[in-house]
Amino acid sequence: MISNVFLRRDALKFGAASLLAGAFATSGSAWAQSQGPIRLALIESLSGPFANAGEAVYRNLLWAVERVNQRGGVKLQGGTRLLQLERYDSKGLNEEALSALRSAIDDGARVVLQGNSSAMAAALLDGVEKNNERDPSRRVLFLNYSAVDPILTNERCSFWHFRFDAHADMRVTALMQVIAEDKSVQKAYLIGQDYSFGQAVLRESRRQLTALRPDVQIVGDELHPMGRVKDFSPYATKIMTSGAQAVITGNWGNDLTLLVKAAREAGYQGKFYTFYGNALGAPAAIGDAGIGRVVAVADWLPNVQTPESEAFYKSFRARFPKAADDYVHMRMQLLIEALAQSLEKAGSTDTVAVARAMETADVQLSGQRGRMRAADHQFQQSLVVGVMDKQGSPGVKFDVEGSGYGFRVIKTIAPERAEMPTTCRMQRP
Repeated sequence: MISNVFLRRDALKFGAASLLAGAFATSGSAWAQSQGPIRLALIESLSGPFANAGEAVYRNLLWAVERVNQRGGVKLQGGTRLLQLERYDSKGLNEEALSALRSAIDDGARVVLQGNSSAMAAALLDGVEKNNERDPSRRVLFLNYSAVDPILTNERCSFWHFRFDAHADMRVTALMQVIAEDKSVQKAYLIGQDYSFGQAVLRESRRQLTALRPDVQIVGDELHPMGRVKDFSPYATKIMTSGAQAVITGNWGNDLTLLVKAAREAGYQGKFYTFYGNALGAPAAIGDAGIGRVVAVADWLPNVQTPESEAFYKSFRARFPKAADDYVHMRMQLLIEALAQSLEKAGSTDTVAVARAMETADVQLSGQRGRMRAADHQFQQSLVVGVMDKQGSPGVKFDVEGSGYGFRVIKTIAPERAEMPTTCRMQRP
């Protein structure tokens, strides 16, 4: 493995030892060429209630960067250079994220990665745009792996921002294709985190339910404080009382785990249609009550039954063998592959040149393919919907986080069916 890990400030960095000593110049309109590594700054919640989600992202990006470095790094006109990932803790606060952005820029990073909060993504995007206008010599690209508020590639689209996850409306559409066929659902309860993403999920879920299943009665539609609810039993009681056969939620992290755990303890027997019910403790928390009842949408699931997919998953587990570390996302791997491809296509680390190259990025890995749409910088890829079942059941070779439960793929949505129109009016330099 071409890596040498050490701690610097709040940032965990890696790369060949000889490269780590190299200075990363910031003068001129480009990322100045040097023999040092190309710094990537992960700005994420690495402490507090969503630290588990931040650490899971870090492992994914670390593995992806290691893969690029193991094959020699990226080939530029000035020579081959490695990638170097650095960690900055936002502590779940927008102000801290903006402070981390300033520190990352001062440290020489010209690629910023974030995703676990659309509100934070919007704040960072604003910071990136102001920085790029004010200081063209230190322009920054913002690569987003999971902040899925649709506005980020619609009204708020930016030349400097690229999203590699399907946005909330795309994910809702995938779930609705399953709900449309599930005639057992006559009443639905909508619940989400009270911020831009959670609001977007509930708004689009209501709209699509009304259009696709007008026979379904929406018996609950509420938002709760993000990351501050420790006891979801009152919410579980309301779900039970409503008579809902299905709960639709975009909750993630502890807000999802605690919600499904409370529902299980209350004896809820309905289904959960989720964005993130396939990991971060949710399967273990819900247990047998989730078999056939917890549905999740993703860009990829471990039980996608192809030899390439199986080898990909096994290699991740070999790198991170702890059961608690079992949280792998194909899109984060494709993000780093797209960055490497774009750097090589640009032939330099000039921010504008790399961005223009990334607008047409088209990458493949382990049988999965994705392409960037230049119109709004929204990555286009297939989506899958899975349902929870016991490991060893048909189609469930792999479990999640050692829980004994995995997700069987029940629907695959091709990229052209997952794609949605955009209202973006891109302003380019």
